[in-house]
Amino acid sequence: MKRKILFSAALFASLTMAAQRQNATYLAYIEAWKATAIQQQAEYGVPAAITMAQALLESGAGQSELAVNANNHFGIKCTNEWLGAVYYYDDDRKGECFRQYGDAAESFKDHSIFLQRPRYATCFEIAVEDYEGWAHRLKACGYATDPGYAPKLIKIIEDYKLYELGKVPSEEEVPSEKEQRTQGDGNKRPLKAEVVHRTEPIMVIHNDPEPPYVAPLTAKEERDSFMLMHPTSRCNGVQYVNAREGDTYANVAFRLNIRERALREYNDALGQELKTGDRIYLYAKKKTGERDFVWTQPGQSLWELCQEEGVSLEAIQKLNELDPSVRTFRIRQRLYLRKVKEENGNR
Repeated sequence: MKRKILFSAALFASLTMAAQRQNATYLAYIEAWKATAIQQQAEYGVPAAITMAQALLESGAGQSELAVNANNHFGIKCTNEWLGAVYYYDDDRKGECFRQYGDAAESFKDHSIFLQRPRYATCFEIAVEDYEGWAHRLKACGYATDPGYAPKLIKIIEDYKLYELGKVPSEEEVPSEKEQRTQGDGNKRPLKAEVVHRTEPIMVIHNDPEPPYVAPLTAKEERDSFMLMHPTSRCNGVQYVNAREGDTYANVAFRLNIRERALREYNDALGQELKTGDRIYLYAKKKTGERDFVWTQPGQSLWELCQEEGVSLEAIQKLNELDPSVRTFRIRQRLYLRKVKEENGNR
C-alpha cells in the first residue's frame, strides 16, 4: 500500500512539473507572437485567438520538427501553386511535402493568406470574437483531420485567455473629465460618464470575384507536366534533364514526387544551388565512367567533371585518392574514371 502511495505521489509530481514546463513554454510563445497574431487579425480578418491557438497546437509552441527545421508553425502542406522551399515530413502519410519558410513571421502571414481560399470563406461569416464558432467551422471546412481539433483549440484559448487578444469593444464608457471642477464648498463629485460609441470599419477581405475551382494535379500529372517541359537525355546510362530558368532542387523534387535530399544526393549537390543549364540526374550516378580516364583542365570543377561524365563524385575521389577538400583542379592532370591495368602493375 505504501509503495502505491509513493508511486502515485511521484507520478503526480512528475505530471505537475511537466504541466508547469508546458505552461511556461506556452506563455513565452504567446508573449513572443501575440503582436503578430493581432496584426494578422487587422490585415486579414482571422481572429488573433484562433491564429495563436492553431500555432500553439500545430507547432507545440514552436518546438515541433516542422517549426524548428522549416519555420512552419501551422502544418501547412505543399499545394499545386506553392513554388517555395519544401520540407518532407512523415504526417498522415510517410514523406509528405510541407511548406518551408525563411522565418516564422512568414509562416504566420502565409497561414492568414491560406485561409482566404474559397474553401474557408464561410469562416469569415463568423464574428472574430466567436472563437468557438471559428474553431468548429475550420474543422468542418477540412483544415485538420483530427476529430478533436475544434475542442483542442477552444481549450487552449480558454486556458490561456487568448480571447483577450485583438478584442474589439463595440462601445465603452469614457469620462469626459477625470474629476469635476472644485466647487465652492470644496467637494468633488464625479461627472456622469459620456458613452462613446465606436464603430469599427468593416474589413473587406477582397473585392475580386471568386476564381473557379481548379483541381490540383495528381502526382503523375505533375511529373508528366515536368517531363514534357524537360526533355531527357542519358549519360553513362543514367537519365538526366537540363535545368530551366526558375528551377530549384526543391520544386523539381516536388514535381517528380521524390525527396529533395535524394535528388541532391543523386547530383552531389548538398548545400549547392541549381543554375539554369545544369544537369539534373533523375537517378543515382554510376561509380565508374564509360571511359578509363579524362584529362582535367586548369580551373575545372570536380563537380562539373562528375556531372559531365555521369559518375559519383565520392567514387572518383576514392579511386584517385583525392583529398576531399579538392574541388577545383589547378593543373592539367589525368583523372581515372575506372580501375585500369598499367604496364607496371594494377592501379
